[in-house]
Amino acid sequence: MISIHHHIPDDMLDAYRAGTLPHAFGVVVAAHLSLCDQCRAGQEAGDMIGGALLQHAEGATLRPDARDRMMTALDAPPPPPPLRASGPFPSAVMHELGGRPPRWRMLGGGIRQQILTADREGSLRLLYIPPGKAVPEHGHRGHELTLVLQGSFSDSGGNFHRGDVEVAHADIHHQPVAGRDEPCICLAATDAPLRFHALIPRLLQPIFRI
Repeated sequence: MISIHHHIPDDMLDAYRAGTLPHAFGVVVAAHLSLCDQCRAGQEAGDMIGGALLQHAEGATLRPDARDRMMTALDAPPPPPPLRASGPFPSAVMHELGGRPPRWRMLGGGIRQQILTADREGSLRLLYIPPGKAVPEHGHRGHELTLVLQGSFSDSGGNFHRGDVEVAHADIHHQPVAGRDEPCICLAATDAPLRFHALIPRLLQPIFRI
């Protein structure tokens, strides 16, 4: 059983439940929920409350083509079943990987990444950090949500292990260091480029899209 100490904030869980969370952050939340019994139970309770409220809500006027749209949706082929978790990667991550192993790209110092998605709302990437290695010190121009899938890392915010989530924002500057026991693999979502302190990471930032 995984012991998780760092969870998704409630406001982000509410946005995920409402379907308003950007895709990159939604994947991190879905992956965390698959690992965290506590957050998953809270999410299921929220769904039940939402369903009960809908039963007592006033009806809404439907669009004239609502019936035709519903019938078209019923005739559409069913979506493929969700991909199974594989190794450290939850089902939500395997979906983003297309069922294949990661295709890592070297960033330097043994650190690797694979960008899974990137659009105007944010980017989603996998990071591989060798044991004991540190990523360059950086701050944030927006929000960053990082989920540990394997191993661990530590920074000014504490120690993070499999299933733990670190939430960073513009006021946080840190330098995550991977634990020494095994490589650290993380799933990270950002809605703005990072703010690196050192010159070389700043120069390479447009190439590596971080």
